[in-house]
Amino acid sequence: MLAACGSNTGRGSGGSRTELAQWYHQYGEAGTEQAVERYAAAYKKASVKVQWRPGNYDQQTAAALLTDSGPDVFEVNGPTIDQIQGGQVVDLTDLLKGVEDDFNPAVLAQKRYDGRIWGVPQAVDMQMLYYRKSLLRDAGVEPPTTLDALVDAAKKLTDRKVKGLFLGNDGGAGVLGGTPLYAAGLQLVTADGGVGFDDPAAARTLGKLHQLYADKSLLLGAPADWSDPSAFLQGLTAMQWCGLWALPQVQKELGDDFGVLPFPKDGGQGRPSVPVGAYGAAVSARSRHKDAAKEFVRWLWVERTDYQEDFALSYGFHIPARISLAKKATRLQSGPAADAVRFTTDHGCAQPLLWTPAAQSAYQDALSRIIRSGADPEGELRAVVGKVAAELDRVKSAKKAKTAS
Repeated sequence: MLAACGSNTGRGSGGSRTELAQWYHQYGEAGTEQAVERYAAAYKKASVKVQWRPGNYDQQTAAALLTDSGPDVFEVNGPTIDQIQGGQVVDLTDLLKGVEDDFNPAVLAQKRYDGRIWGVPQAVDMQMLYYRKSLLRDAGVEPPTTLDALVDAAKKLTDRKVKGLFLGNDGGAGVLGGTPLYAAGLQLVTADGGVGFDDPAAARTLGKLHQLYADKSLLLGAPADWSDPSAFLQGLTAMQWCGLWALPQVQKELGDDFGVLPFPKDGGQGRPSVPVGAYGAAVSARSRHKDAAKEFVRWLWVERTDYQEDFALSYGFHIPARISLAKKATRLQSGPAADAVRFTTDHGCAQPLLWTPAAQSAYQDALSRIIRSGADPEGELRAVVGKVAAELDRVKSAKKAKTAS
């Protein structure tokens, strides 16, 4: 795989300046690649060579971090706990000195482990519920603010031509993840590293997702999945779970005939829930120029707020990771966009760093069985709690072993 990438890693010694290789995953928005190349060209302390990486980016970077031919600076949806514990990434805590509180706390928490910061968030993506105002008005339905109201609204909005709700072609198991648990006032992982949903409220909440399926209120088999707003725009569904990135297209085609909401709360301890995430800039521990790489990350993702706003809003539609930038960005100051920023600030919840792929797989498989097959939520969750607890114990053991060594 690495050989197929060519021999130009950007780490040559030619010229008078240090050369840094910077990797990005392949964005779908036109102009993004040219933008990051422009940022790199503007940096004067080193020669930064941008590599745009199509294909399975996470797999590529995971493999490259184990070699001497990988990137110096790289974009990462993490880093993962195994990369941190394995010493594959550099501690970047000092880069955020004096500005740490200006970064969205939910996404910064994804980059923090053992009191240190391992990646600098670049731009925030979030998901929310889109609803068609006219369809709700005609059906006498208020925008739902509780999960029970969402179940009722979806049923009332469903007829022969339109389904009430679209959560993805799998019924929501793939995209929702831990969002319903947060809406019930729970967590995936507690602050002290324990299972955060070993609670009867979890089964009650997930059972309501099956009710949506049993009521035949969910759109299934749409031409495109949840991340594409076409089902909503074509009138196949009155409500759709989708991302902020779809907002400009929805606004262009529907004008004012739509609104947005967080995932509604459930139960007395519940709260609205909005999943957020952010790719971040990290530095490889195998880099021969770690200090230079850190300085470049500081320059681009901490100091150059103009580039940060440009990256977030000029090509796709994202929220700057810096709270101050999100507040002043013109495109985010009114209408549903302003609502999205508020939801992210007030209700944002990010997948925790300790939520490993193995934990995610066990939970998502159980959620799929609950939603589509009507499997017993209590029994499914008991099994998941055991698997997640074992995975968290593995992570804790790895930390102890590293400390002891």
